Amino acid sequence: MTIQPQILVDADACPVKDEIYRVAYRVDVPVIVVSNMHLRIPVHPLISRVVVDSGFDAADDWIAEHAHATTIVVTADILLADRCLKAGAVVIGPTGKAFTSSSIGSAIAVRAIMADLRAGGEQTGGPAPFRKEDRSRFLSALDLAITRVLRAR
Repeated sequence: MTIQPQILVDADACPVKDEIYRVAYRVDVPVIVVSNMHLRIPVHPLISRVVVDSGFDAADDWIAEHAHATTIVVTADILLADRCLKAGAVVIGPTGKAFTSSSIGSAIAVRAIMADLRAGGEQTGGPAPFRKEDRSRFLSALDLAITRVLRAR
């Protein structure tokens, strides 16, 4: 039995949902939009929505539980990316950055350092603004991820 590829979107703050939908239509891959609140999604048989309760990490837990070797997960959450990589999923961030088993350790370490700095009162500035180049890089990374998953099947 072959499990169909799917895209799981950590959707609450995802800036590339429309791009994901367009790619999904083109390659005929289903998308599941996971959030803590009701988000509008296109009416299309490939697009579905899961609204989880508002508990801490509820969306992350749902995504991690449903991630597998033919899943592409789109998230900016480094700890969720780590959980999904361990489940065998392909994980990319909304800026097109691919999370891999060889890069996730350093990403987690940087996250921890930044959290410590913020806890100490340091102004870290937050994430960079989302740019047109990020959107373009994301589309390339998503195409590459879909090709990788389809080949692995």
